[in-house]
Amino acid sequence: MAGEMIKNGGEMYYDDDDQHNQQEQQVSSVVESMDVESNQPIDSKCYDDDGRPKRTGTVLTASAHIITAVIGSGVLSLAWAIAQLGWIAGPSVMILFCFVIYYTSSLLADCYRTGDPSSGKRNYTYMDAVRSNLGGAKVRICGIIQYLNLFGVAIGYTIAASISMMAVNRSNCFHSKGDNSPCHISSNPYMIAFGIVEIILSQIPDFDQIWWLSIVAAVMSFTYSSIGLLLGILQVAENGKIKGSLTGVTIGEITQAEKIWRSLQAFGNIAFAYSYSVVLIEIQDTLRSPPPSESTTMKKATRVSITTTTTFYIACGCMGYAAFGDASPGNLLTGFGFYNPFWLLDIANIAIVLHLIGAYQVFCQPLFAFVEKFAVQQWSDTNLITKDIIFPIPFTSNSNYKLNLFRLIWRTVFVVTTTVISMLLPFFNDVVGILGAIGFWPLTVYFPVEMYIVQKRIPLWSTRWLCLQTLSLACFIISLAAAAGSIVGVVSDLKLYRPFKTSY
Repeated sequence: MAGEMIKNGGEMYYDDDDQHNQQEQQVSSVVESMDVESNQPIDSKCYDDDGRPKRTGTVLTASAHIITAVIGSGVLSLAWAIAQLGWIAGPSVMILFCFVIYYTSSLLADCYRTGDPSSGKRNYTYMDAVRSNLGGAKVRICGIIQYLNLFGVAIGYTIAASISMMAVNRSNCFHSKGDNSPCHISSNPYMIAFGIVEIILSQIPDFDQIWWLSIVAAVMSFTYSSIGLLLGILQVAENGKIKGSLTGVTIGEITQAEKIWRSLQAFGNIAFAYSYSVVLIEIQDTLRSPPPSESTTMKKATRVSITTTTTFYIACGCMGYAAFGDASPGNLLTGFGFYNPFWLLDIANIAIVLHLIGAYQVFCQPLFAFVEKFAVQQWSDTNLITKDIIFPIPFTSNSNYKLNLFRLIWRTVFVVTTTVISMLLPFFNDVVGILGAIGFWPLTVYFPVEMYIVQKRIPLWSTRWLCLQTLSLACFIISLAAAAGSIVGVVSDLKLYRPFKTSY
């Protein structure tokens, strides 16, 4: 796997798999004592132990990043997921996923530093952590899965954002023409509009420079989740009863085979709703240096975030199911179980779009950074790769924006590609289910478990080793089943959908 690039002021250091530890130790020993350009001691108030500018992240900012990554489009499918499973299995599966995600995220947080949790070598990315602890072919396998998952998430978020933008238009159409009006709208223009916005925002160079975008996105996620919860409560009050059943959609309304496949797909939808481990290390790398250790801070942020999101998930999913029962729409705020008040639905869907704009960047920044570091390493003499064009920022003093041509071209191509694929496969629930299944076991369970075993030197066949492997195996089976159910759903949808022509 290509080595990583370590930045220190104006200097850049490169390393490959064989020289990674040796060169990083050399770099660290230099930057801890001297500035390589001025040959003067580095002020520890301005730099961390690895020579990088001082990190300033806290529990609050980390929680904001996590909530931005977790509470996304997945929350909108939870009422549908519970409808497939029923009142007993639905909430139980959500709580089970909550505990599994928190536990494995805590294991992963311990892998940010190799060795001592306060002074060990930092792993800047998920891939770095895998390289330091596992190495070999597992690094390549992890890289393929991780970046494929990030690519898929970008597609899923594009679909979800376009559906919400369409919902605003359709909501106003229903309000003016009546709830029974067809109001058919194509999703393609909305996907293109979302893609244009993401192309612009993707030119923000580094992950730690989008903390403000995460704060805004987190606020938006709470906004639309709260509106969905409120509308569910109001609908239950209007119905005068709680709809739904203990076992979910009954056989008869759907076939036995459909019941099985939909139930499995519901597992994938719930898994996707909790997925964020793929960017956990990157988030942890924004935290200020010890004391306390970054792992301690990250575990606290994870506990706060997962507790918060699970509360919202159960409330939104259960109230949506209570309001609509077995007829719960695939997307709670865009399936038009709700029609009024139309202005509140518009606010909720606008909040969804704003949230997904930020979440898209949070998830894609690690992929952007990886490709750009690889390009610099391979073609360091090419001006297209290394040269920046300086633009002064208006109304500021001594502030410039550095536009890199390769970054402009590569990130634009990436966004365009995800947009086109979204236009070809605009199936919200099915795509969400597939993404959840693909990313859940390998990235959320398997690699964190394996790295933790190596990090803590857990003996083979010990009780703890057996428990961890049993957890991993169980989650693997769940992922396979969820992927199968979601793929069946996509195949079924493709029988009716005509790319670029079908309207909703």
